[in-house]
Amino acid sequence: MISRRRLIMGTGAAMLAMTAGKLFAREDIIPLWPDEPPGGGGPGGNLHVSASGAWSNIVSPAIQRFQPQEPNGSAVLIAAGGGYRWIGMGGEAWPVARWLNARGYTAYVLSYRLPHEKWHAGRLAPFQDAQRAIRLVRSMERKVHLLGFSAGGHLMGMSAARPGFVTYAPQDTLDQIAPVADSVALIYPVITLEAPYTHTRTHSEIVGKNASPADEAGWSVENYVTRSFPPTFLAQADDDRTSNPHNTQIMHDACRRMGVPVEQIKITRGGHGFGLGRAGTPAAIWDEAYAIWLAGRR
Repeated sequence: MISRRRLIMGTGAAMLAMTAGKLFAREDIIPLWPDEPPGGGGPGGNLHVSASGAWSNIVSPAIQRFQPQEPNGSAVLIAAGGGYRWIGMGGEAWPVARWLNARGYTAYVLSYRLPHEKWHAGRLAPFQDAQRAIRLVRSMERKVHLLGFSAGGHLMGMSAARPGFVTYAPQDTLDQIAPVADSVALIYPVITLEAPYTHTRTHSEIVGKNASPADEAGWSVENYVTRSFPPTFLAQADDDRTSNPHNTQIMHDACRRMGVPVEQIKITRGGHGFGLGRAGTPAAIWDEAYAIWLAGRR
């Protein structure tokens, strides 16, 4: 008998394929969980896709695999932003995946559950998905690098910092794999949820507006950086009004204190959510700097 979740996954995979058009084949959409995600619950209906390619109503969390013509043996797992309210596939994840493919990297784009879409795991849901995705990619690839944007930067940063954090009971043998990363890149990320940086959607979705200082600290990436944190790449614009640029400085300083190799790219103008950055603008410098940095970690 086919379970409701299996049925939804099948229709969800078909929906993704139709949404993406010719970008990837159906077999390159890989569900994260063998059946219901941990805790169950979740939204009904179909995936919601905005005119700009932002996703919400994530019924079936998955990874989309983008394969290069000449693989270099390394993979990058991408988490786009959206304040944990949606996921910016069209503006961030897909263009970056294709850009990485051109440089020989296999790219995996994560569609993670959003905390307030009726998942019983609540704010743990995206972190369960991120850990499972890292395990899944590591089972297929030699090296796994993480790349996160905005709220996706918060998700990838927390996942890199806390591989031993048990967010769900083991589902199968895949969960015997430690969800560790070989590097992490955070682009205009939300790092801290502590005051005075409490205005973001990430803060409201993960801890809520009446959160205690202890809860805010408990969901701030910088508080979990240890000597075992992977080599880190940071980039953010000075005029970012969504995620205060001090976020990357906080992360840079935390890495330096712990002796973690870190490179920080400061961009004069670009605001927030610029993705690869428009050619000829200051925001377009980070990608080549990241490519050079990442090549040293293959």
